[in-house]
Amino acid sequence: MASNDLKHRITPNPGPDTMNDKKKRRDKRMVMAKRGLRSLAIAVFLPLSLTVLSACIGSSMHSQSRAHDAVTWRKPFWFPPSWALHLTCPASSFLMGLSAWMVWADGGFHRNPMALLLYFTQLLFTVLWDPIVLGAGATRVGLMVCFGLFLSQVGCMRVFRPINPIAGDLIKPCLPWIAFLFIVNLKLLFV
Repeated sequence: MASNDLKHRITPNPGPDTMNDKKKRRDKRMVMAKRGLRSLAIAVFLPLSLTVLSACIGSSMHSQSRAHDAVTWRKPFWFPPSWALHLTCPASSFLMGLSAWMVWADGGFHRNPMALLLYFTQLLFTVLWDPIVLGAGATRVGLMVCFGLFLSQVGCMRVFRPINPIAGDLIKPCLPWIAFLFIVNLKLLFV
């Protein structure tokens, strides 16, 4: 009969060695999770703090600038208040930092060094825009910085997307904001 050919498999009872292996694997995963959380905090906090510092520098120079005087006298209805500009730039920086961390976690900066270069370029432009435009009132230079910021973010989106599609999609909300900053900067240029 066919039942005589069947073999019965017995699973061994987990001994102390098997339990130690499970505990070692769990501990190893916990250490990796803590390391990942630390790198996420650094990747988000560093650009966010640089952007907030830039906004503080820009707002401290704000009262002395020509752009501030022009805005206080003839401000259009759609022109955002300075606190909104100072609040949304760090929000954009937060999204870019999170996106860059996702690319780094997937090993994208090692595979494509252009991604890291584009990310640092957009971070530099983000930090420079506020003190240049709202602080010093150099709206022509600020217009070029804003244009460079937009191009570097589009480049980041195109380079990040093949590495991690979610990271590429996180940049999409930043692009309309930069386009709006370009329009604000253009309005300050002709005031």
